[in-house]
Amino acid sequence: MKIALLGTGFGQAHAAVYAARDDVEVVMFGRDAAKTAKVAAQFGLASSTDMDAAFEDGSFDLVDICLPIPLHAEYVLRALQAGKHALVELPLADSLADAERVAEAANRSDRHVFVDMFERFIPANQALFDAVRENTYGRLEQLTLWNLMAHLWPGASLGLKVLPLEAMHSDMDIITRTLGLPKDLTVTTVARDEDSGAIDAAFQFERAAARSSISSLMPKPFGARGGYTATFERGVLDASSTMGFDGKPSGTLTAYTPDGARDLELPAADQYTAMISHVMDVLHGEAENQIAPDSVLDALRLTLDLDQKVNSPR
Repeated sequence: MKIALLGTGFGQAHAAVYAARDDVEVVMFGRDAAKTAKVAAQFGLASSTDMDAAFEDGSFDLVDICLPIPLHAEYVLRALQAGKHALVELPLADSLADAERVAEAANRSDRHVFVDMFERFIPANQALFDAVRENTYGRLEQLTLWNLMAHLWPGASLGLKVLPLEAMHSDMDIITRTLGLPKDLTVTTVARDEDSGAIDAAFQFERAAARSSISSLMPKPFGARGGYTATFERGVLDASSTMGFDGKPSGTLTAYTPDGARDLELPAADQYTAMISHVMDVLHGEAENQIAPDSVLDALRLTLDLDQKVNSPR
């Protein structure tokens, strides 16, 4: 399968996964010829600055879009018009109208569109989804999600303007997949400067409550840490993970019930590898698309509501 990978920033995370596969041929596209060639060479990929070729060259099967958020919807639609499958970094769009436009186009097309909802492939999150779906511990009553991070990505802003869309969208997906859309949302923020801040968001449901907290105020040695506590009628799932300078996460998941505490075994899985493996399985006819545009609309709606409360007016 031949893949056009657009973007040399977060595209590197996808490039690392593709480089470990022997069933794909990848060309990395970027605006700066020298930078694109240098980054592509790190992963053994070809490079190009001719972005139009990603859509006009009939040999490409999939366009992988890792470009700035305002370009996401436009480039997915362009890929579909060119008869290509598309994988797009989250969020799908920076407006609900554009996201719905993409979802409608994907439904009309015989091509697949995938949104990189990588958190759905994290084993601890899958355990939460399974517990809710299978009613393992009864009804979910309270869900708390948290992420604390240092500035581990040189040059990347982690301020209030970017945190909702670029860092909290995954939490909004977990909330909407387990509890639906809330009745009410309240937000508290702290800004150290334009690139560092913290957001605490509280969500009220008919018979449940949720909270999502994120902070980029941590010193670099802290790394990045996150997790959730899900309180059900008959038990609690408590997950935590850490990520250091090597970028490799480690995590634990514990179930608490009236009978005691039990550590649940988590399979070793990298979420980006798992996400791209899922894309390949779907394109080979071996799986149903679990990250299609239709499936992300509620999460995006909630993310945009959160962003409006944090940054209104933008």
